[in-house]
Amino acid sequence: MIKPIMAAAAALVALPIAAQAQEINAYPGFYVGAGGGAAIPLSSSNGGGIVGYTIGGTVGYDFVGPRVSLDVGYGQLPLNFNLPGTALTGKAGQLTTLINLSYDFFPTSTITPYIGAGAGLAFIDSNTSLGSTQFAWDALVGVKYNISNSMTFNIEARYVGTTSPSVNWNGQTYSGQNQNLLAMAGVTFKFGAPVVAPPPPPPPAAAPSYMVFFDWDRSNLSQQALNTIKQAAGAFKTKGNARITATGHTDTSGPEAYNMALSLRRANTVKDALVREGVPATAIAVIGRGEAGLLVQTGDGVREPQNRRVEIVIQ
Repeated sequence: MIKPIMAAAAALVALPIAAQAQEINAYPGFYVGAGGGAAIPLSSSNGGGIVGYTIGGTVGYDFVGPRVSLDVGYGQLPLNFNLPGTALTGKAGQLTTLINLSYDFFPTSTITPYIGAGAGLAFIDSNTSLGSTQFAWDALVGVKYNISNSMTFNIEARYVGTTSPSVNWNGQTYSGQNQNLLAMAGVTFKFGAPVVAPPPPPPPAAAPSYMVFFDWDRSNLSQQALNTIKQAAGAFKTKGNARITATGHTDTSGPEAYNMALSLRRANTVKDALVREGVPATAIAVIGRGEAGLLVQTGDGVREPQNRRVEIVIQ
């Protein structure tokens, strides 16, 4: 008379990886996980509809796509027979240790399907303890939901089989096939998440500025210059509490001392026009820089229109 010894087993292979705008879990690293679920025997001698349980843990390394893991699990299944005086009293237990190689599809997405397979050892109830050692193998398919860069929730279906265990009872040897289908859920945590640097602060807003240009050796204002000054005065009024700096410049024609005085006259001319537009004189500072700070670099003695200017900066 031959009867099977059924046991459930296995550990779950969890794992991470995925991405999102800046990709979730898209980095290699070690991970650990734990989970459990139902164990369903596929060997007919155990009777249809019998459901046991399985719990387990995993530790592995994720290469972002391929993964390798050590899965350790323990499971129990009810039996439709008893062998008094043995460990097989209406149920069978099995401890498995499996090395699995898995592959994650779309490893940088939030939802990541995966497959895997592996082999190892199973320790199955024999007489009074988990004493029967068998070769074990498994195949699995699952899907992961990446909760964060480090944590993953997964559901998985796994087939676990072993070589046929046997037990001696009352001078007879009982043996049979041992194949189980596991339906499991679990979580995993991956170490070494890369540190994401905070975004740099936004650059300070540039102070509004306006340019007023002058004819050669002149400090009077053209109509276009007056229009520009009017715009600058309007901008000052919208800012409320602000200050204006009017900086005068010249080109390189003429003596340096003369140009320094000319640049200051130009700056004061702009200040007077701003005051006429309603800007308080106390809010305006004037600076003369002469030939320094050329807008267009030239040699000495060059009449360059772009260099004959006053820069109005509102702060």
